[in-house]
Amino acid sequence: MEKINLIVVLLVVVVLGITSCNNKPYRLEEGYIYVQSKDRQNDATEWELVWEEKFNQGSLDTNTWSRIGLFETPKWQVPVEKWRDVKNCFRYISATDPRVVTFDDENIQLNGIINQDTLKGDPRPYLTGGIYSWNKFAFQYGRIEIKAKLDQAYGMWPALWMLSEKEIYPDQHNGEMDIMEKLNHDDFAYQTTHNHYTITLKQDVPKKFATGKIDTTGYNVYSVSWYPEKLVYAVNGVETYVYPKVKGAGTYQWPFDQPFYLILDQQMEHEWPGKITNPSELPISMTIDWVRLYQ
Repeated sequence: MEKINLIVVLLVVVVLGITSCNNKPYRLEEGYIYVQSKDRQNDATEWELVWEEKFNQGSLDTNTWSRIGLFETPKWQVPVEKWRDVKNCFRYISATDPRVVTFDDENIQLNGIINQDTLKGDPRPYLTGGIYSWNKFAFQYGRIEIKAKLDQAYGMWPALWMLSEKEIYPDQHNGEMDIMEKLNHDDFAYQTTHNHYTITLKQDVPKKFATGKIDTTGYNVYSVSWYPEKLVYAVNGVETYVYPKVKGAGTYQWPFDQPFYLILDQQMEHEWPGKITNPSELPISMTIDWVRLYQ
């Protein structure tokens, strides 16, 4: 009888284990892409923490992240000496200078600095740091939350954002989710959705962006909850706006049915934030405490 009871107990444990393994809110594809179960798509479903980056190991986890550089990565292949030709946000980004990506015991700092040596080495007057998870960590659907503190300076443009991992639509913009962008000394952050519909076709309905008030002296939590039918942006848990999937609009408006990866970077100088008008405000940092994915 004791043996029978033991066997029953073992069978129950095994069944529970199998059920638990199969009850995850996601499936893992290609070893690094967290794809949420499609039946977990309504507001009533409880979120589960499935992945977290605490940045407390004192160095960059290269299994998850790569540093961004003008020529060092396959995503941005522009020679450093051609930095004046770069029209996007990466004109000052450096994957090699150790001063622009630093760590303390609990955080990562993505810095913007004055480059003191533009003659012997890098010709750019300023250098900035950034990391991204392309080809190492991506996900489809779920809530991504990032806790960050932003220094203030004219010409600053820190950003936390996402691009499509696979770019499965070759003849159109594959989408972008800007979880946070902040300019200069503003006391608010922008949260924006980009796609072929808004960028190429210049459509502004539905509304593509909103702003949320932030604490300029401390940490804030920026998030987007990504459902199969909508994107819900928030700052410190307060919803800023919802970007919906428009019925019949197709992939031009909703390319958000594929995995996306994360980009965390300190940017400076562009037509949007403007020039660095007070260099004495540098160096500046975007300090990131953690990144969390719920599904």
